Amino acid sequence: MQSSRNVTRKPITLRRDPAIPNPLITGAKNNGDRNFQPWLSCLRDPATGRFRFWYNIGVDPATSLLGYLESDDGIRWQRPPRQLAKPDNIVFGAAVIDEGADFPVAAERFKMAFFAKAGRVEIWSSPDGFDWKFLAAGPRPTNDIVNLARDTARHRYIVTHGTPAVKADGYVGLAPKGGIRRMIGQSVSQDLKRWTPVRRIIMPGNKDEGITEYYGMGGLRNRGELIVGMIKVLRDDLPCNPGGRKEGIGYTTVAWTHDGENWLRERVPLLDRDHAPDSWDHSHAWVDVQLPVGDEVFLYYGGYKRGHKINRFEERQVGLVKMKRDRYVAREAGDEPGRLVTPPVILAAERMRLNFEPAARGEARVQVTEADGRPIEGFRFEDCRPVTADAVAAPVEWKRPLGELKGRPVRLEFSFRLARLYEFDLQ
Repeated sequence: MQSSRNVTRKPITLRRDPAIPNPLITGAKNNGDRNFQPWLSCLRDPATGRFRFWYNIGVDPATSLLGYLESDDGIRWQRPPRQLAKPDNIVFGAAVIDEGADFPVAAERFKMAFFAKAGRVEIWSSPDGFDWKFLAAGPRPTNDIVNLARDTARHRYIVTHGTPAVKADGYVGLAPKGGIRRMIGQSVSQDLKRWTPVRRIIMPGNKDEGITEYYGMGGLRNRGELIVGMIKVLRDDLPCNPGGRKEGIGYTTVAWTHDGENWLRERVPLLDRDHAPDSWDHSHAWVDVQLPVGDEVFLYYGGYKRGHKINRFEERQVGLVKMKRDRYVAREAGDEPGRLVTPPVILAAERMRLNFEPAARGEARVQVTEADGRPIEGFRFEDCRPVTADAVAAPVEWKRPLGELKGRPVRLEFSFRLARLYEFDLQ
């Protein structure tokens, strides 16, 4: 936006829904799903609509196998879980992507990245998500935190991964033992075989308190040229409970990039740990999946009960929170109307929709003006039908169809009150 008035930027923190029977996937060795890590993948089969879930089953502290579950609704999973024989060299990781039924090499439709026993990232492929074969080595150097995603706007693959930093990197604040502080790196590839040099994209800075570490980033979601990711923030210098032992806490924040290279991050948690002392996710809540489901996004996350390294085989479990689509950050206005104005743009759309959340008596209107700010007849505020619905794609309607302005340089002005505006979409 070029200008704003009476508008507050408000990052959103999600609330847990007590109707969801979390944890959905358990870590108990006996009569459980044996989840071992917060690295996981959930996809929907485009043909059947079924939810498909891959996660790490712990064999020992240095070895994992793939566990697999299916569900009709993403909440109730069919048991017992299936344990896949290959790969059998996983340390951590289960980052699975589906290239789709039309992918030209059917035997490589599914791809997966993980950190292998050889001390490197490996890429494996499968025709169905069950039978996996080695495909290529991934980028170097990385540590054991790995995520694989498609950058659909730029027709390439992205691996985001943990990478250590030392004092020479210029971070501010204390350092853990050995002077190492975790950051997030990125590598990209067109073919999964040749990778760009590792580049650090998320690093601690002046506003980070204590030993704030960026442990990893997963759940990358494409929104046109925009990519939104989920950062796992670690504070090993803090206790779960005031005055307790410093066993570590973790929470999830949002990161985003408009060009696929330069990332920004939010510091307010999108999903905080549950502060209730007896909760299963009391110490950590690390989102690793963003899965669009209708007008919602399902966010699957790894929860820890008591600390970063406590009872890893039983207390690392998986839960779910939901959010309405794209509601990461709002522009909020109170009783006095807020105003947002865009720079001049060339319209190439037939319609506009708002992702909008009004309170009681809340509403929004949109005005289209010439590039110099003069209102266009038929597209003034008074020509716009008030938007009052809580919807992720509420239509905006004027006296004239928006398509009449195709090819013209215009500005868009938004006026709203007692409401939150998350985004607008031109189609």
